[in-house]
Amino acid sequence: MSGSMTQAFAQNFLGHSPRWYKATIVGFLILNAVVLFSIGPVAAGWLLVIEFIFTLAMALKCYPLMPGGLLLVEALLLKMTTPQALYDELVHNFPVILLLMFMVAGIYFMKDLLLFLFSRLLLGVRSKAVLALMFCFLSAFLSAFLDALTVTAVIISAGVGFYSVYHRVASGNDPRQDSEFADDANLPKLHHDDLEQFRAFLRSLLMHGAVGTALGGVCTLVGEPQNLLIGHEMGWHFGEFFTKVAPVSLPVLAAGLVTCVLLEKLRWFGYGTLLPDNVRGVLANYAAEDNAERTSRQRAALLVQGAAALILIACLAMHVAEVGLIGLMVIVLITAFTGITDEHRLGSAFKEAMPFTALLVVFFAVVAVIHDQQLFAPLIQWVLALPVEQQPGMLFIANGLLSAISDNVFVATIYITEVKQAFLAGHMSREHFETLAIAINTGTNLPSVATPNGQAAFLFLLTSAIAPLVRLSYGKMVWMAVPYTVVMGGLGWYAVSYWL
Repeated sequence: MSGSMTQAFAQNFLGHSPRWYKATIVGFLILNAVVLFSIGPVAAGWLLVIEFIFTLAMALKCYPLMPGGLLLVEALLLKMTTPQALYDELVHNFPVILLLMFMVAGIYFMKDLLLFLFSRLLLGVRSKAVLALMFCFLSAFLSAFLDALTVTAVIISAGVGFYSVYHRVASGNDPRQDSEFADDANLPKLHHDDLEQFRAFLRSLLMHGAVGTALGGVCTLVGEPQNLLIGHEMGWHFGEFFTKVAPVSLPVLAAGLVTCVLLEKLRWFGYGTLLPDNVRGVLANYAAEDNAERTSRQRAALLVQGAAALILIACLAMHVAEVGLIGLMVIVLITAFTGITDEHRLGSAFKEAMPFTALLVVFFAVVAVIHDQQLFAPLIQWVLALPVEQQPGMLFIANGLLSAISDNVFVATIYITEVKQAFLAGHMSREHFETLAIAINTGTNLPSVATPNGQAAFLFLLTSAIAPLVRLSYGKMVWMAVPYTVVMGGLGWYAVSYWL
């Protein structure tokens, strides 16, 4: 009896994850305690960061919330951080949590409109390079004024819509009826090659869109949360922030768009895959049938969704309220005027966002460990001890490296605080202070595209419903981000070092 119960517990632990993965997580939990008591909290803190990144990298084996959560529960028990520190981190980042809770659900209720608009774009533009450029540029433009997570949610919603339509049609199901589209068991073999090509096609568009959010987000005061933080500390208004950062942000934006086109033309790093003709035919037929069969109520619902989208953009651009509250308003408007009144349909909208919201809380616990153990302090002190002319470039690199493994808002907060204290103490001029502030802003925004945990939009994409459908793993994202990392990081460093 005891043997069968032991086996049952072992099977239940992390569910269907591979046995080697389960053993690795158990090994992590044992190793953390050993390292903490034998070497010290700093070594244990860095080990914890590496382990959490591992759980993100293995997201297709097991959703990171469970193994990552176990690691952070242990960190709390071992007093590597405290519940209060975690709570303070959550309060500080509450706008992001609010955004995920309501804005992503709001985008869900716009899925009919998004599928309608993006299908016109997808079917109307034959050139993959032009299509990729449009995805990247539009993401950059919108992210300069809206939140990157909101823009990413739009792209994800459109991607899931396209994938579900083709998969359901290829499987012999009605694309307008809810049915399973994550399982290829009922998909005829003759469609498998087209599906693999379609997955590669969608992967490339999703990555171009995600990178676009970083290219645009760095440009303006409202583009990223750390931009607002840095702008507040420096006393810069919207126009002044744009002007100060422009010598770095605009050349990088141009280079990023050129990189997008070159990657599609050269077909490097997993880019350049074309939309299969059979898939195009399915999507075109669906769009034509959808137009022909659309009822008056459905057309009215599209108009409501369109009006809500315009209200959303206006409210976000003018920052009339926190992004999450605007998302809640969108939910209320669309559901009230499109006949959605039952709890089940409302609940479906929150399925996409809530797992990632919980994972983000675990991620902020990692940030709390980093803060309490002062893991980044030696690097900060080293950079500020360098000769003045070397500080901007090295600060850019240091911010980029740390942002690639941690929260870029957290990294920016630490660095701008340290640099401002040095300025107030009379250790640098106002001009040099501004140069370092630009280095911090661009350093946390540009090289951080190297990893999914470097950008919240990337992490959201990795853990979203579309990632397993198109086989977008952590390693695949890192590989596809390499050319962008080199171009954006390299040119950004050069501009910070020599053009400011």
